[in-house]
Amino acid sequence: MTTKEMVYSALFAALIGVLGLIPPIPLGFIPVPITAQTLGVMLAGCFLGKKMGGLSLIVFIVLVAIGAPLLTGGRGGLAVLVGPSAGYIWSWPLAAFIIGYFTEKVWSNVKTWKVVIVNIFGGVLLINLIGAPIMALITNTSVWAGLMASIAFLPGDLIKAFIAAIIAVQLKSVSPIQERLAAAEEE
Repeated sequence: MTTKEMVYSALFAALIGVLGLIPPIPLGFIPVPITAQTLGVMLAGCFLGKKMGGLSLIVFIVLVAIGAPLLTGGRGGLAVLVGPSAGYIWSWPLAAFIIGYFTEKVWSNVKTWKVVIVNIFGGVLLINLIGAPIMALITNTSVWAGLMASIAFLPGDLIKAFIAAIIAVQLKSVSPIQERLAAAEEE
């Protein structure tokens, strides 16, 4: 891993932390708030690619685990990584990796709508399908109830999927994905 890749990963971990400064929207019927941080997860995947996107979220979770107050509401520490939000948070590296993987597959002919679809499946659906059942288990409710409650996240998550796709495609020329593909073509 190059220094530049480590810096990109660290910058996106920091970006996701900054998105945690945006106040959460608490929902009365589910213990997990609506946050802006999933925008950073999707953006990490579709801008950095699979390797750096996944790594940036691993770095983020390690920082949270050691107590850095990077989650929405200034939360950090091991307690939040085993609380109701745990499944959502633990799914982030996988989501960024999958988004990055499929974004890299379509990168040579990238269109915003393609990245939106990747973000919806790799980000919105994956994060909720992992997070909701784990939240249900932790809160001792049915998995079905957890999945139904997570529907409240869909409108905002879909908007974040569009925003991340638009940003990634607009910044295509400076994306590490573009750099890697250009370097591979030169070889």
